[in-house]
Amino acid sequence: MPAADSLTLGLWVDEATERLRISGSESPRLDAEVLAAHVLGIERTGVLAHPELGLSLAEGALLGECVARRVAGEPVAYIRGLKEFYGLAFSIDRRALIPRPETELLVDLALGRIVELLTVAPRPEGSAPLRVADVGTGSGAVAVALAVTLRRRGMLPSVDILATDVSADALAVALENAVAHAVADRVRLREADLLPSEEPPFDLVAANLPYVASAEMPSLPIAARFEPARALDGGADGLDPLRALVLRLPAALAPSGTALLEIGADRETSARAVAAASLPGWRDEVHLDLAGQPRILEVGRP
Repeated sequence: MPAADSLTLGLWVDEATERLRISGSESPRLDAEVLAAHVLGIERTGVLAHPELGLSLAEGALLGECVARRVAGEPVAYIRGLKEFYGLAFSIDRRALIPRPETELLVDLALGRIVELLTVAPRPEGSAPLRVADVGTGSGAVAVALAVTLRRRGMLPSVDILATDVSADALAVALENAVAHAVADRVRLREADLLPSEEPPFDLVAANLPYVASAEMPSLPIAARFEPARALDGGADGLDPLRALVLRLPAALAPSGTALLEIGADRETSARAVAAASLPGWRDEVHLDLAGQPRILEVGRP
């Protein structure tokens, strides 16, 4: 790259894009623009609008460090310490899995079920709050997105949200995000393997559990190797966590309860087989994501 004291923003973006392209980035220019916006504290639109902007030596050095980390494969979200999900900004680092866009479907479906339960058949005055569990919460993205959206709709006081994870480190990230979005008093965080046995039944269980087969882990993109392995590794067939949760659903779900379980796009048949074997007679439905891929397995009693 040119000397830092001769750098303009546009020139830096061009040079960084080429470095990232050579390193194998799937979106080199986008990565360069997002990193530039992060370091300079401006919107990405500002990067596009002002290529003539001169960069200081300190800015050039920091930008160079960011690009070096990205060239090494580190995800942009970890470099920024930030990931957008469901229209909200979430703090994120290597303690927790980076929220994926396809998981927004899980939030959409969960919100739909909650609104339906609260409005289609109005609950008697004095009823206990609707009980919702987010299993494997990680950064807290699903639970916090639910809480924030329900608060906007004036429904949050009628819902109790429990978010669980086996990782204390991930729960620390989830707490940071719950506090940042002012819902820490409405989302209960528990370190637990799936669901605590002493909890009363839930009206809705949402889960985004690991679903990568162990043998497939080494072939994941380099960026995924920066994420917690146990947040990705689903065992020999990628279904061990799902299988364990499904076995608990008869006791964990209220009589009219529903479970929404995120699955890998190539796991539809095997995931439905797991549900059919463990929950005979239960209804099941698979919801497609925006790319038309199987993404959410919905199960419930007949």
